[in-house]
Amino acid sequence: MTDDPLSPWAGAAVIAAAVRAGRVSAVDVSTAALDRVQALNPGINAYTDVTAARTLQEARAIDAARAAGLPLGPLAGVPFAAKNLFDIAGLPTRAGSRINRDRPPARADATLVTRMNRAGAVLLGALGMGEYAYDFTGENAHDGACRNPHDPARMSGGSSSGSGAATAAGIAPVSLGSDTNGSLRVPASLCGVFSLKPTYGRLSRGGTFPFVDSLDHLGPMARSAQDLALAYDALQGADPADHACTDRPAAPTAAMPPDIRGLRIGVLDGWFQDNAGPEALAAVAAVAAALSPETQILPARFDAAEAVRAAAYLITNSESAAFHLERLRHRAAEFDPDTRDRFLAGALLPAAWVSRAQRVRHWGLHQALALFRSVDILIAAATPCPAPPGGSKLLRLAGRDLPLRPNLGLLAQPFSAIGLPVTTVPVFASGSLPIGVQIIAAPWREDQSLRVARFLEAAGVAVAHAPRPMTPAIPAPAQMAATLP
Repeated sequence: MTDDPLSPWAGAAVIAAAVRAGRVSAVDVSTAALDRVQALNPGINAYTDVTAARTLQEARAIDAARAAGLPLGPLAGVPFAAKNLFDIAGLPTRAGSRINRDRPPARADATLVTRMNRAGAVLLGALGMGEYAYDFTGENAHDGACRNPHDPARMSGGSSSGSGAATAAGIAPVSLGSDTNGSLRVPASLCGVFSLKPTYGRLSRGGTFPFVDSLDHLGPMARSAQDLALAYDALQGADPADHACTDRPAAPTAAMPPDIRGLRIGVLDGWFQDNAGPEALAAVAAVAAALSPETQILPARFDAAEAVRAAAYLITNSESAAFHLERLRHRAAEFDPDTRDRFLAGALLPAAWVSRAQRVRHWGLHQALALFRSVDILIAAATPCPAPPGGSKLLRLAGRDLPLRPNLGLLAQPFSAIGLPVTTVPVFASGSLPIGVQIIAAPWREDQSLRVARFLEAAGVAVAHAPRPMTPAIPAPAQMAATLP
């Protein structure tokens, strides 16, 4: 991070402080950000739409408010971008699909886009994603692959692929994404940035294109834990547009000191170690070692993890298939074949299986709540491995060859299924590629997971490093059916 508000690596807190103090104008910050998007986006393919006219209009309004002596928000002049399942006035809400491009432009912004604007943030545009959010790779059949800024021959992760890549590449200090089964945490892990999947119902989904209503979460990504907390605070609040968004009081986190003394930290074993590769295990070990002087480190086991993940699959397949049934009947050829086939399989699931999956999911939540009686925080790797090569089809894990597309999220899915808040932090434990570690808290305790993230960042263990210099245009990686080493 840097103190120069015009740098690609300036954080949201630095930019907002400089704009409020008049050391830089919001227009200058936005112009620099738009120039970077124009130069770098062809190489990573993170943005699907750039809202340049709106960007400068919003920036000019911030500068006019400051000149008039009006108070500015906590994110004054901070550029941000949103996954293209968020409604953005004037744009069709693509949700990563071809079919949705026929929809009329949105007439109003999604709730969370509006809240970012109210906090002073300035919208740069819409970000690419996996089709209808059913993807962990970032390889969209319609828009092309979103590439990893740390190595453009590798995957960005998905389905919030553009959010992870744009934030890591320095072309969106803060971004918004969604997480149904890991779609924030997987790209945050592979691209090396911070993300927050809040408690189910904490942040409004109003004005977004749904995937699985009973599992969908929205949240921010950022290059620092402090910026993540600033964005999260701006996004909180009940919303009648989302039946799940409760009237629970907002819980500000940005001003909290990174004090973790006395916390009990559970290091998850069992499923979470058996399905983690050596880089993932090294990252968890580095985090545990950094926390150990200030906290009590304990072994922890969530025995329900595998069953809850299986339940999440059934619920995801069935609920999403029902939602897309008319599109499947009338426009099946316009889907990515992989996505279409998963939806079709979901449409055939017996209702009794789905009902049982919901019972397993609730049983798993009770198991997790019992675990939180003996620990305050759980930690586990966010993905089994760092970013795989683009086009890879298989994940070799513990001597098994697994289909890569669904299994990049196998460590994240259990926690979205039961709605727990998770902060993902980037770790460079071995080699030049990042990998994320999940900081999991009890329901409604985002504050605790963010405190741990801020401590790890201050300790130098969780840091969003700038990628190596990128060129404006990078060839698309060749498609291959590679097995990870």
